[in-house]
Amino acid sequence: MFAGDSRWASVQAPSGDLYQWPDSTYIANPPYFTGMGMQPAAIQPIEGARCLGLFGDSITTDHISPAGSIKKDSPAGRWLIEHGVQPTAFNSYGSRRGNDAVMVRGTFANIRIRNLMLDGVEGGYTVHVPSGRQMPIYDAAMQYKAEQTPLLVIAGKEYGTGSSRDWAAKGTLLLGVRAVIAESFERIHRSNLVGMGVLPLQFKAGQNAQSLGLSGRERFSIIGFEQPDAREATVIVHGEAGERRFQVQVMLLTPKEREFYRHGGILPYVLRQLAG
Repeated sequence: MFAGDSRWASVQAPSGDLYQWPDSTYIANPPYFTGMGMQPAAIQPIEGARCLGLFGDSITTDHISPAGSIKKDSPAGRWLIEHGVQPTAFNSYGSRRGNDAVMVRGTFANIRIRNLMLDGVEGGYTVHVPSGRQMPIYDAAMQYKAEQTPLLVIAGKEYGTGSSRDWAAKGTLLLGVRAVIAESFERIHRSNLVGMGVLPLQFKAGQNAQSLGLSGRERFSIIGFEQPDAREATVIVHGEAGERRFQVQVMLLTPKEREFYRHGGILPYVLRQLAG
């Protein structure tokens, strides 16, 4: 039973302590530990961020997380074609959830999501503010990454409702989003964001993007959340009308969540505990 039959014994497989990642479009070495050291870096303010998406109420995890079929003219479809996969063999996002290159390209790509930074446009699009160009959210995120610009997402009530989809938080992180500012969060998605090292922030009661006059095209800096016991943070908005500020609640609700966030998420935290 443990040795297997002759067919099992004939399978060629690498040996050793380290897994040999295959050249596959289904599974890939995830980047969550790239550049990680044994000690977490000090938490720094978020400076000069751009808004990747300005959304309304009830943005669900189905809006955020990659799901369903992969379109050939989407960022994920173009990546698969570049890697020799024909559209008839695309399969679904669910079948390729082990490959971050596919999944991050499908984050915020739902055809029904509406980014209020654009007028009358449905689907996973945004505007790259410096150039004024409309493009897929993934493409804009990668352009901002090349420009070393941090990102944030702004939303209304009940952000992250629906099923507890882990890729809704994973994809948000891998796009380069450092913080999500919403009127309210669904509790599990808020916890998942913390687990991936994304900072959840909540507007004060009675405030939202509309009441504060936010278009999503401003520059944002966030300060004051760096202290271990911070309950509030200050958002500094740089727009055409000059500089203005508003306060938000820091939605790190327990000492353990603050520890996870300090480590950059639950995955680096657990690995450091094991290695230690």
